[in-house]
Amino acid sequence: MAKSAETQQTGTKGRKKRHLWLKIIGGIIGVLVLFIGITFVVNVISKGIEKNKIESYGQYVNVDGKKMNVLIEGSGEQTIVLLPGQGTASPVLDFKLLIDQLTPNYKVVAIEPFGYGLSDGTDKERTTENIISEIHEAVQQLGIDRYILMGHSITGLYAVSYVNAYPDEVQAFVGIDSSVPNQPGMDVKLPLKTMKFAQDSGVMRLIKKLSGDPFKSLDYDEHTKEQMNLITNRVSSNSTLMNELGHLGSNFKNAENLTYPHDLPVLLFAVSNNERNKQWIPLHEEQAKQSAQGKLIPMEGSHYLHHTKYKEIAGEFNEFMKQLQLKQAQ
Repeated sequence: MAKSAETQQTGTKGRKKRHLWLKIIGGIIGVLVLFIGITFVVNVISKGIEKNKIESYGQYVNVDGKKMNVLIEGSGEQTIVLLPGQGTASPVLDFKLLIDQLTPNYKVVAIEPFGYGLSDGTDKERTTENIISEIHEAVQQLGIDRYILMGHSITGLYAVSYVNAYPDEVQAFVGIDSSVPNQPGMDVKLPLKTMKFAQDSGVMRLIKKLSGDPFKSLDYDEHTKEQMNLITNRVSSNSTLMNELGHLGSNFKNAENLTYPHDLPVLLFAVSNNERNKQWIPLHEEQAKQSAQGKLIPMEGSHYLHHTKYKEIAGEFNEFMKQLQLKQAQ
């Protein structure tokens, strides 16, 4: 009998412990649900307020029945078509410092692909083929038939296909820490659903707020910084950008054997202190050698070289183009 009572007492204690743990777990879940609910509501309200604060810039061109935003500045004889890195919220504003350095000598056409900046989104799959076709249609709509293609990061991937598709139009390619089709590690699967949830729930907004202003130490004026932050909150993780990320691995895979045409002048700026990829400079050296007029300029800095090295990039680019003109004149 004593043993039975002891067993019952032990069982009662076990049930009490389980009940306590269930209450604790339930409480934690409740707090998390409340937290997510608050961040979600704050995010929705904030986006509604911020939408009216975003100022328009550039002009729209009709591409595939949708609006693609472009900015045209400068009046030089030669034209630069400027393309962004993957996920850059506002390409036009992000490139502002570099554009200001280039416009005294060139006409600069900064394009915001679908899903970026003030451009519409699209339901079309974000394959390289579709992306470069849309960009090319925008260029055609503007009546531009000869131009220098310049771009940051993922543009390096798309540009290899672009210049091979439209070889009679592109006069040169300039990459700003641009991607290389055969760079390693691009077959990784990204947590797209988690990323989208973090953005839609407002958690990403909170993390961004706690992390401080990413543009604080840069040379942008305060108004431009404010606008970039507003547009970032608006477009980050939209369905078009998420679809592009979902195609990242296959787009790299399909382009891994592509090279620049041998007669295309190629100027590459690459981060010299890339700790994550020790092959970054060798990969770009190899790519520069694909061109009879290829040049690599290593620069110490972050991936967004045009945020801090915009004067140096413009200066080296001007010199590169002068040397090309001298060779062509001979």
